[in-house]
Amino acid sequence: MVSAGDAGDELELDIEGVAHGGVFVARHGADAESRGRVVFVPDVIPGERVRVRVTQGGTKSFWRAEALEVLDASPHRRPHVWPQADIGVAPAHRPGGADFGHIELDHQRELKGRVIADAMQRMAGLDLPTIAVAAAGPDETPDGTGWRTRVSLHVDDAGRIGPYAARSHDIVEVPDLPLATPAVARAATRLASGKAGRIDLVQPADGRVRILSRPADARNRSVHGRHLAHLKPETIVERVGDREFRLDAGGFWQVHRLAATALTDAVRAGVAGAGGVDPDAAHLDLYGGVGLFAAAIAEAGGPRTRVTSVEADAAATEYAGDNLAEWVGARAETGRVDRWIGALAASASAAERSRLSAGVTLLDPPRAGAGREVVDAIASLAPASVVYVACDPVALARDLATFRGHGYGPVSLTALDLFPNSHHVETVAVLRRV
Repeated sequence: MVSAGDAGDELELDIEGVAHGGVFVARHGADAESRGRVVFVPDVIPGERVRVRVTQGGTKSFWRAEALEVLDASPHRRPHVWPQADIGVAPAHRPGGADFGHIELDHQRELKGRVIADAMQRMAGLDLPTIAVAAAGPDETPDGTGWRTRVSLHVDDAGRIGPYAARSHDIVEVPDLPLATPAVARAATRLASGKAGRIDLVQPADGRVRILSRPADARNRSVHGRHLAHLKPETIVERVGDREFRLDAGGFWQVHRLAATALTDAVRAGVAGAGGVDPDAAHLDLYGGVGLFAAAIAEAGGPRTRVTSVEADAAATEYAGDNLAEWVGARAETGRVDRWIGALAASASAAERSRLSAGVTLLDPPRAGAGREVVDAIASLAPASVVYVACDPVALARDLATFRGHGYGPVSLTALDLFPNSHHVETVAVLRRV
């Protein structure tokens, strides 16, 4: 019988494995009669023995703890790439965003592959071989730093600027930002105190860093974490190969400097492996942003390709229309994907269904995933192939389980390390009817 651990209790634990969300798994009180209580701990590595302090305990089915000291270190431990986040710093003062920074880069990727494989087995019923997580590209730095072209810092009421501490909303002032590109990191050091809210630093393809202030005052309520009323629109340009994409400086674009190219290559390869793009079919790019993946589909199909990009952000849709203008069959529509795809599934004519059933449907949903309603609607249109771009392996596995119920199975699964030194990983899954 495991005794209830109170917040503040200190324990010595052996770390057994990695879990989703940047935490690691230990068990407390295991004996011949019980496997013990699961304890989730950040800032450690499987195989280590550590001293921790319980932060959430009691009679809950699992506990949470913070790591205080490594008693027996893993051979994969290295000095943290962000010294302020190292285990030698008090937990409350460790900035968030680099929760794998204490792990050798190759081992980070091995652990991320384990998380993906575990999610696929538990939630989608897929027993996959070892999943290799690839670097974003050959220009990745050896230690996985210097990649963030977009950084959000927070400002408190006293005017202090910095990232949040890990798993809190307390601001930590830091002397550097090692995950950011050098230009973004330099710009951050020159920031003066500002109004409470958020400051975004954005470095597009031209190399010049934009500083976007998002004060959180009563006249500018936050919507989905974005403070927009104080921003002056500015069009910036991003590039993937020889192609340019126009978007608003405050709009969404992939964070890693190599990510848009890496994902485009993965989508092209996945589509080709699933039978290619029929130029006479109808193709969908859901959660399409400014048209990055719609362009990849259209390029593969040729100048007559019919592709529709659907995005809830009206400003992004307007840019997508411009970015896809060279394809006469391309269009960009503003709408919530769940409502838009549901309406299409309910009203599509026989001719539309025939074209959609020969086409590719790509979706790049937010971290929570697409959800059953969207997956059911997509499956009812019976596309020839589905390409799912995911930033959360558990959400992906949950949605793949729903797709499997409709007869779709994976043709390929590509994992990319687009967030080095953090627990996040990007996955591109290509599905066809089994």
